Amino acid sequence: MIGTDQRARLIELGRIAAVLAFAVVVVAKPLGAQSGSWTSINGDDSSTRSSTLDQITPSNFENLRVAWEWQGEEDAGIDLGGDVNARSLPVYAEGKLITTSGPKRTVVALDPATGQTLWSFQEPETPRWEYSMRSNHGKGVEYAQIDGRGVVFITTPGFFLHALDINTGEPLPGWGEPVPIEGFSETGSVDMLADLIDGWDPWENLDQSYNPSEGIPLEIGYITTSSPPIVVNDVVIVGNSAEQGYNQTRQEMIPGDILAYSARTGEFLWKFHVLPRPGELGHDTWENDAWEWTGDISSWAPLSADAERGIVYIPTNGATMDYYGGFRPGDNLFSSSLIALDIQTGERIWHYQLVHHDIWNYDTPVAPILMDVTVDGEQVPGLFQASKQAFVYAFNRETGEPIWPIVERPVPQSQVPGEQLAETQPFPTRPLPYDLQGRTEEHLIDYTPELQEMARERAIEGGHFAPLYNPPRHAGNEENLGPAPLCPGSTGGVNITGPPAADPTSGVMFITSHSGCTGAWLVSGNEVDFEGQTGSTVVDFARGQFGEENGPPDDLDGLPIWKGPVGRITAIDMNTGEHLWAIPHGDAPQEEQEMLQNHSLLQGIDAPTNRGRSGHAALLVTPTILMATGQTADDTSHLFAIDKATGERLAQVATPSLGRYGIMTYMHEDKQYVVLPVQGGYTALALP
Repeated sequence: MIGTDQRARLIELGRIAAVLAFAVVVVAKPLGAQSGSWTSINGDDSSTRSSTLDQITPSNFENLRVAWEWQGEEDAGIDLGGDVNARSLPVYAEGKLITTSGPKRTVVALDPATGQTLWSFQEPETPRWEYSMRSNHGKGVEYAQIDGRGVVFITTPGFFLHALDINTGEPLPGWGEPVPIEGFSETGSVDMLADLIDGWDPWENLDQSYNPSEGIPLEIGYITTSSPPIVVNDVVIVGNSAEQGYNQTRQEMIPGDILAYSARTGEFLWKFHVLPRPGELGHDTWENDAWEWTGDISSWAPLSADAERGIVYIPTNGATMDYYGGFRPGDNLFSSSLIALDIQTGERIWHYQLVHHDIWNYDTPVAPILMDVTVDGEQVPGLFQASKQAFVYAFNRETGEPIWPIVERPVPQSQVPGEQLAETQPFPTRPLPYDLQGRTEEHLIDYTPELQEMARERAIEGGHFAPLYNPPRHAGNEENLGPAPLCPGSTGGVNITGPPAADPTSGVMFITSHSGCTGAWLVSGNEVDFEGQTGSTVVDFARGQFGEENGPPDDLDGLPIWKGPVGRITAIDMNTGEHLWAIPHGDAPQEEQEMLQNHSLLQGIDAPTNRGRSGHAALLVTPTILMATGQTADDTSHLFAIDKATGERLAQVATPSLGRYGIMTYMHEDKQYVVLPVQGGYTALALP
């Protein structure tokens, strides 16, 4: 296992390289979506999810009305392959809305004023598409202007990259290379799998011909995508996705290397190895030969980039399997990390591993936010990475130097046979966590000393106290304990279902989070067999299957023993690292609030009854308000206007369905629209 001194040496090497590489003056451009456009699912390359549009204000917010709705196959006029998840967000460019929809990852252009479908593009079906467990997880497309021509870029479940003309949806002439599969165009496409496996030993050692329709044998791995690529400085940078790590029992998997292509021609440019090979930095953090046959470490979250500095920022997933890593000892660089790469060459500029040897499913789930801040009187080009752990990791995005100290602190060690965890994990000292971490006495309700003691006794009785980075437990453990509570759980904290937003003019970051826990329970890998998975070698331990019972209750006759809110929105000033405010996410159901108001243990006590909703809000920042989705006490879906300075709810408007995953806005024909992804499609709002 890598030692603290060696880890510090790797970090210092990354910082020195960054400082030497960027001894230049860079003039910053405005961040956030400008002039009514929205050219990336995150607004722009900075991922602030902010816009300069201000036609919609607190004073007219409640006049918003549904302008149009778009619902899946009914409005697309094409077979999308099944139900549409509310995961994708459109881009707005050149007078069109462009998005992707359904299990076939169909690209659809919509009229921004009516929602009418203008054109669609669909990749031919292949076995590679049919196997993908991420087919309906498409988050959108990327737009760029190439030599004066509007181009839409899409990565697909089958791991192809397509470049389409924004006006027609036709594959771009003279771009890419022919894909020898029936139905594919002669141009406009790239088979990224061929580039990914080139030089990868498990494939090369098979010594067999490549079948572009079938892909590679599942025994050695499978790769797909969920987020769109990012296009910066005429380079298309592509992340990827693997099968769910919590549904694995086998150790073989392909590494999710980062690929780059020319935006002008589709020519392959470079590949960054997320699992270091011999002679590469970080190879010694894999203390056996696991690099030869295991992988994942995909960047399934969207990417961010600084075009002026020529850097793209890659948030990564954990290595193969989420809750057990005994077959891959060591810190496992570059898993669960943030990597800064040179856009033109793919060379590493700096990196920071957020979780060493991740066995908590604490992958990096959202794009990092880029914005300039003023810290102690000095302007800093900031990068802010929210995490499932409820930390914000703050860096100088040019050098990789933490803005405030991040310290290595001891964490509990695993009792699972064969598992070897890192002795320490990185803890940011500022900002403070934005949600509950672990479960401690500080988290107990403390309305009265008597209630606090009752809550403490219930927590001890149920075995609910747990630190952050609590290791999973295995069946047959010496203490005969049940599942280990991991808090936050596998959905955060923060997760892709609620990306944060930020105001680049003030330097304030808005984070939606929730505070649930996951029970982590391991059994023999031979006892579980998840349907349709890759690999061939069964590991010693894998996630066990259990039903609804997940341990003793953590309430007192319905009264939760832990402080709320269960879901919240937090504002943090990234100039100082100070929390400004925190509010519940939406309103708790009326029945729950009445139960707490009438609870026998709370009579005569001024206790909060609105604990909000578990889950994540969709957020958008404009010059005058923070927009957030949520539900009121009567379960009605709403869009809220929130005061950015205080967290006060200024206005609200009911919506036909609950907005999820994100919000985007655009100006079309002098009217500002707000689009909410909803289950099955989209709802667009505008002023009458």
